[in-house]
Parts: sequence; structure tokens; C-alpha cells
Amino acid sequence: MPNRFNRRIFFRRCAAGASLALMPASVSAGCSPSSFSPSTAYPASPVIVARSDRLKATAGRADGNEVRRLLDKAVVELTGAENAQEGWRSLFSPRDIVGLKLNCLAPGIAPRPEVTEAIIRGLGSAGIPGQNVIIWDRTRRELERCGYRIAEGRGSSVGDARCFGTDAFGAGYEQEPEIIGEVGGCFSRILTRICTALINVPVLKDHDLAGISASMKNNYGVIHNPNRYHDNNCDPYVAHLNSVGHLVNKQRLIICDAVTAQCHAGPAYKPAWAWNYGGLLVSRDPVALDTIGADIIETRRREKDLPSLAEANRPPRWLATAHSMGLGNGELNSIRVVEVG
Repeated sequence: MPNRFNRRIFFRRCAAGASLALMPASVSAGCSPSSFSPSTAYPASPVIVARSDRLKATAGRADGNEVRRLLDKAVVELTGAENAQEGWRSLFSPRDIVGLKLNCLAPGIAPRPEVTEAIIRGLGSAGIPGQNVIIWDRTRRELERCGYRIAEGRGSSVGDARCFGTDAFGAGYEQEPEIIGEVGGCFSRILTRICTALINVPVLKDHDLAGISASMKNNYGVIHNPNRYHDNNCDPYVAHLNSVGHLVNKQRLIICDAVTAQCHAGPAYKPAWAWNYGGLLVSRDPVALDTIGADIIETRRREKDLPSLAEANRPPRWLATAHSMGLGNGELNSIRVVEVG
């Protein structure tokens, strides 16, 4: 059984937050954990699989024009809008401060700048200026290792967006923890106080404990102590973390960079097990997207004569927990997959 959370130890370890110099004055403090209605938090939506033979990563880079074309097609399909601009406008307001939460743990299997640039262009078409977009992850060092230039004001390596980690001066973690089921953590103030909307930008890869890492596992990067929540194949921790109000209320879109995916030996980058999937996975339903992602990983493992994740003693059991909690659709046969591009 998972170990119960020790509140006293947690309070001792919780890092004190820095000043909030980076916080827009118009943005209110964050949301508390919510007892939300799943049917209203995540309306039924498909998982868009946008792939192209031309989307081949060469020397770590991808065709930016092709990424933008695929992403626009995916947004149109997801929203039912007449065009990409209307699709982006249906998801975001010009008043939003939009955070792009990356997964920069492992250079080589991290969201590439061509994907974040395509997202920023899409947001720009919805009237959101670059300076109202924040590219972020846990630390500045991780972002820099994956090709991003830190810019706490304007002028990041991607357009006019700001780019910094939770360790930046003025960001930091909340001083008070939030307890969500079996999880307790101090949340990044970038999520709780700076951003009004969140785009989850993970990668698709194997994980040596959770089975896979995609959208829901990426949110381990929003708390100060993710190392505590890996027992029992990360179940129920991944599901409990993703039920917190900050994520349920602010996460509007998931754009998974699957140009390169990895089917084994993750979460570190292992080129021997990476392959060019050549696509993006786009959805508003994190459970559905991760369920499709797990199926893609399992298929590739069969092709490579690897045991299934269950046979390897690391099934992503947290998907069933998340489904049972109403966080999204985890039933593979009932998820509507739409292929574009």
C-alpha cells in the first residue's frame, strides 16, 4: 500500500517562496483544490493524432512550417472551428496569461522549440501577445539544456515569450502545501499566481516506474517534491495530483510533442529506444491522451519484441484511477481518435 503522507515532515521540507516581482498585478491568487464536476471540467473531446512523413527530426530539429500546419489542423479538428484562428480564440482570451509547461528533464526527448513556437503563433492569432506567454519548467538549467534561452522579461529564444523556471527570482513555490488525496505539495507560483491558463506540453516516452510519461506525469513538475510520489507505479499519485483545482481549472489544452518518442528505458533519453513517430497528440482530456499514448508505446514495444509494460511490472495503473475519479476517459475502445495530416 502507498505510504500515507506525513504532514509534519512536509511542512519542514516545503521551500519558502521568493518575492512575486514577476507576477502581473491583475492576476489573482491561485485556485484551491476543487471538488469539480468532471462533465463540466472536461467536456468529451477526441484525441487528435497529427502526423506527417515530412515531420522528421534532423539533428534535433524539426520542420517548423510542418509543425505549424499540423498543429493548426489539430486545433480545427479539436474545436470544430472553421479555421485555426477561430479555434485558438475559442480556447483562450486575449486577457489570458498563458503558461506552456514543458518537460525538460531529458535533453534529446524534450519539447522542441519548433513546437513551442507553433503554439505561440497560434496564441498570437487569438490576440495574445508574446509577452503574455510564459515558457516554463522546474528550473532554468533544465530549460537551457533543452535549447531555451532564459528571458524573465521579453525576448526568449522563442518569439517574444518569457521563459524561466520556478527557481527564478519572483517565482518559487507556495509556502503553504496543498493536500490532495495521497499527494501533498507546494505548487509553483507560476501556475498558482502568474498564469491564468495552462497548455501542457509534454513528450511521449517510457517511464521506468510510471510505465509512460506524457501529459499527467508532466505535472509532477509543478510541485516541489515529485520524488516522493513514485511508489506503486505512481498510483494513485498521478491521478490525485491532476485532480487539484489549479490544474483542473487552468489546463485548457494538451499538445504532446511526439516528433520523437521513446518506448523503453525512460525517462532519461536513450537513443537506442527512441524513434521518429513524426507527430503531435492534441486533446483537452489528459486521461484520454495518455491512454492513447500508452497504446502507442505498447505497440512499439511489441514491434521491438519487448515485454508489455504490465509484464515489465510497471503498468500505468494510475490511468484507471484517473478514469474512476472522473478526470477523463481512460477506456481505450471508447476514445475517439482522429488522425489528421
